[in-house]
Amino acid sequence: MCTDDHTSILLCGIPSEPPLALVRERLADLGVRYVVMAQRQVADADVELEVRAGRPTGTLSIDGCAHPLESFDGVYLRLMDDAHLPELRGEPVDGLARVHSRAVHELLMQWAEITTARVLNRPSAMASNGSKPFQAQLIAAQGFRVPETLITSEPDLARAFIERHRDIVYKSISGVRSIVRRFESLDRRRLDHIAWCPVQFQEMVTGVDVRVHTVGREVFATAIRSDAADYRYAHQSTGSDVAISPVELSDELAERCVALSSALGLGLAGIDLRVSPTGEAYCFEVNPCPSFSYYEANTGQPIAAAIARYLAGS
Repeated sequence: MCTDDHTSILLCGIPSEPPLALVRERLADLGVRYVVMAQRQVADADVELEVRAGRPTGTLSIDGCAHPLESFDGVYLRLMDDAHLPELRGEPVDGLARVHSRAVHELLMQWAEITTARVLNRPSAMASNGSKPFQAQLIAAQGFRVPETLITSEPDLARAFIERHRDIVYKSISGVRSIVRRFESLDRRRLDHIAWCPVQFQEMVTGVDVRVHTVGREVFATAIRSDAADYRYAHQSTGSDVAISPVELSDELAERCVALSSALGLGLAGIDLRVSPTGEAYCFEVNPCPSFSYYEANTGQPIAAAIARYLAGS
């Protein structure tokens, strides 16, 4: 087994996934060494971790090489839930393959939490996205407007909220991606069903959707124009595509986005805004692991290059 103690960047995830692939290319452009932990080859990986004198130390073994954990100056995490890895499909819950995979991922996450390396992003910082209502409180605390919201499993409360606002949307309250839908007259027939599952209702905010990516103090804003309530599914719901273009934020709004990311402990963030016709910025949520490649491909904004620079400390 070889031992590699050269300083480098650690990339964790599926190497062919566009965000990870783009960051790899930009690191190569900078001439920065990097190591890839291909998540689907977790059976061939191993992690040893201990804390000595208050400092984490250990090794990450992949591709026949043992890499000292302290040799990594930067870490980029784009890991899927290892329980859903194709290579583990059909394996019993208590089987050796699943037990090994869980152990590797848990140790890697523990190290990512306490290492002195630059991490995009630490597990604790990403946790706020697991509860949209909780994250909305953190967003509001940073001075952003948040649409008036009702989370309920009581149909009568939902009906009163709908009557008050007339035009509303609804969505899941969990951290799992869900489609935002506009409340239609036919939905009234289904309101009694929420007694079995709380739903988040929000007033409809008109304006232009703006996805803001922050990388450290760098800001990349993209305007998205669509007739769909959720532009991510515009073609599916309306049959038409979105219009997407780079946009400049005011200095004040850009600084607020950086402050929000910082307050959440995120070096990299995807912030979903809607700017009303009067210029008020409403913030819906902050994605701690954004798939920025879609926006980069459609606007040419060098987001991956900014991530590479951040990881390299330049």
